[in-house]
Amino acid sequence: MRYLVSFFIAVFITLALFWGMQSLIQSGDGQLSEPAKGNVLDFVRLKTEQAVEKKQRKPQKPQKPKEPPPPLNSPKMDQSNAQAQTGNFDFGADIEADLNLSGGLSLGSSDGEYLPIVKVSPVYPRRALSRGIEGYVIVEFTVTKSGTVSTPIVINAKPEGIFDRAAMDAALKFKYKPRVVNGEAVEVAGVQNKISFQISG
Repeated sequence: MRYLVSFFIAVFITLALFWGMQSLIQSGDGQLSEPAKGNVLDFVRLKTEQAVEKKQRKPQKPQKPKEPPPPLNSPKMDQSNAQAQTGNFDFGADIEADLNLSGGLSLGSSDGEYLPIVKVSPVYPRRALSRGIEGYVIVEFTVTKSGTVSTPIVINAKPEGIFDRAAMDAALKFKYKPRVVNGEAVEVAGVQNKISFQISG
């Protein structure tokens, strides 16, 4: 009996739900079909035409220099590159008995004696510089066909053994215009050069 009553109640509730849904559907159809109330405004932006201005640029003329450029300095012989290492001290490399021009210069032809082009002063030895030692070295060497110096030897030095190495190192950096005989460069042996080491404040 209990199950029978529950069945009828469930059937009644189900029918009531179906009836309620049907009424909602019918009432909603009329609302969807009605036209929307109110006014709708559409905004459309119009782009204004802008005139493009063309500017013609003319290249500017370069300004004339107020002062003329300085004249170019002619290259000089490299007499010393070691003064920066010796502070305020000065030393000289005196050239004596270096130019053996007994044959003279042949200006009218390609022949001629050797001529010095670059003379490099030696580096003053630190030990001698700190002790205030001065002196000189006479170096003898050979001027090659290419104008370089080869086989330097010390002929005389005062004091002995202090400035020998510095003098020979400097002599190896000398450059010469080689001697030309009958149109060909020849070696010149026995060229002597006296290099003096002097300190001046």
